[in-house]
Amino acid sequence: MPPTILAGDVGGTHTRLAIFAADPREPVAFETYASHDHAGLEEMVQEFLTAHPADLDGACFGVAAVIREGHAQTTNLAWAVEATSLARVLGLPEVALINDLEANAYGIADLEPGDIETLSGGVPAPGGTMVVISAGTGLGEAGLLPDGDEVRVISTEGGHTDFGPRSALEVELYQHLAADGAHVSYERVCSGIGLVNIYRFLRGRSGVPEPEWLTAEIADRDAGTAITRTALDQRDPVCEQTLDLMVSIYGAEAGNLALKYLATGGVYIGGGIAPRILPKLHDGTFLRSFVAKGRFTDVLQRMPVHVILNDQTALLGAAHYARARGRVAPGPGTRGAIV
Repeated sequence: MPPTILAGDVGGTHTRLAIFAADPREPVAFETYASHDHAGLEEMVQEFLTAHPADLDGACFGVAAVIREGHAQTTNLAWAVEATSLARVLGLPEVALINDLEANAYGIADLEPGDIETLSGGVPAPGGTMVVISAGTGLGEAGLLPDGDEVRVISTEGGHTDFGPRSALEVELYQHLAADGAHVSYERVCSGIGLVNIYRFLRGRSGVPEPEWLTAEIADRDAGTAITRTALDQRDPVCEQTLDLMVSIYGAEAGNLALKYLATGGVYIGGGIAPRILPKLHDGTFLRSFVAKGRFTDVLQRMPVHVILNDQTALLGAAHYARARGRVAPGPGTRGAIV
């Protein structure tokens, strides 16, 4: 019998929970929760299992945090995640906690051709190292390293490394964000949080008041979503400049990550933002910044660059990890050997 796995993708904005059984790609139950509306993951899990009772064989949660000895203090949430507490709630001997980008990386093994969109086909090297970079509420990064017939996933906190300005405008942006003495990381300029930071900087710099209709849209929905939609619809020049600058920085940092890992096997762009801005990613802004690395431009031009379209990739990866950890057969349909 295939194992019954509870998988979770715990983010700063939303938390997704799913139960996987016979089909490793299709959950038998799935729910999305607003993370800030709950006091903790235990509460969410109990609510989920009340609605979807199941006899679980294992559980794994990808969390936007550094994981230390079964403890995760989430970066963009007020509450922590504890493996022992979750195991107690679920009635399991143990529960696995992994970094959210680690979960995304494991999930690549179960993606199908329709789950990705290619920005650059490149010339992939067989068995080459791969990387994942994901802008959502924050910015996550991970590496996938070949190891014989397997691939090892290396989680990082690369999104919190120092932002490196590349132009006079980006120097101004850096100085604006550093004025209060705070650390200016890539996450602060390349994420949902970063998009809003860039917009506020450019709006103030422009001297053009924010249109009343845009103020209302920002008030009615997530500010980053409103700014992005306005930019894509070409309704406000400052929003357009904001998205252009954020995507340019995104491409530059993806290139940085690709060089650090020498990702000859490919670069995967994950997170919730990329699928919503595909037209912008296809206009060349991202790839121009990605390859603009001087003498190493040719190296980067040969690296494949893909956008992950499947928003359940982290859930697939968490379930994949739980099966591998339990050394339980994954069932028919599972692809790859990422463990």
